[in-house]
Amino acid sequence: MEKILEFVQSNLMYVMLAVTSGAMLIWQTINSSGGNHVSPMQATLMLNREDALVIDVREASEWSTGHIPNSRHIAISQLEKQIHEIEKFKTRHLIVNCQTGNRSSSACNALKKHGFEKVYNLAGGIAAWREAGLPTTTK
Repeated sequence: MEKILEFVQSNLMYVMLAVTSGAMLIWQTINSSGGNHVSPMQATLMLNREDALVIDVREASEWSTGHIPNSRHIAISQLEKQIHEIEKFKTRHLIVNCQTGNRSSSACNALKKHGFEKVYNLAGGIAAWREAGLPTTTK
């Protein structure tokens, strides 16, 4: 036990880094319950084969910089108020995206609570979409 304490004291920065890294992994595992995650490539297949609908939950200023073509914009702060606009799509595949995938995870949870059946979180958000070289539009 004394050797462990000595090791921790002499390598405090590395120990803290390991603890922080482990905590972040645990948090991501717990927080990923917001929906099934789909990669940008899986999302494109769903768009083409399943006629999926994309819901972009970023703020208007983010939306205007570029979004997935034919996606619907409902800011996460307005989701509860505007849920009636997409009620008719409860049985359709929904791909929810934000900038990096965090806000869309919360939106997926909210949509599931409202009875949406097939909700998917775009892993990595619009950033991953762009990184994959997929198209965006500002129209």
